[in-house]
Amino acid sequence: MNVRYARKGLLTVAIASVALLAVGCGAEEKPKANKPAVTTSVPQKTQEGQDTETTAAPAETLAVVRGQKGLELTVNSVERDAGGFLTIKGQLKNTSDSAAAISSQTSGDETEVMKHGSSFGGATLVDAVGKKRYYVLRDTEGRPLTTAGLSVLAAQATAAVFMQFPAPPSSTTDVSFQLPTFEPATLKLS
Repeated sequence: MNVRYARKGLLTVAIASVALLAVGCGAEEKPKANKPAVTTSVPQKTQEGQDTETTAAPAETLAVVRGQKGLELTVNSVERDAGGFLTIKGQLKNTSDSAAAISSQTSGDETEVMKHGSSFGGATLVDAVGKKRYYVLRDTEGRPLTTAGLSVLAAQATAAVFMQFPAPPSSTTDVSFQLPTFEPATLKLS
């Protein structure tokens, strides 16, 4: 074999490899539509020099329930939707100076819910007038429709939480909200 043709062949392979490498390392032609948008919140200084978050803070406090180890759950909204659901949203805060473990009792005692890990699946709503208790909804695989995976909250930390229930009849104006290891609270429904 002629050395000249062998070098030409190696050069061709080398150029092709570099070209493929450059194409393979390039950016995607089109961005994926299913990627979540990334948003950040930048603290801003007020005139007094205090940090404030630019994200909107919950406007209303409907109830504050206290639990064990300095945990407080502030209920900020109770919303009925057209689909027949009632969603409770709020903030769980650790008011203590040390990390607080969230009790496994908040997940409830149902085997199907407990096998999916920590959650607020033990929460219930009690309609005293209608004499009914409403449990957190579950998906088709038994996972509770609540905040899940929250097992420890750092000192002075806050986490957004939600719980979704079947909506009581429109004639029901208030319910007792109960979460294991937390004190009960009466919530007004609109």
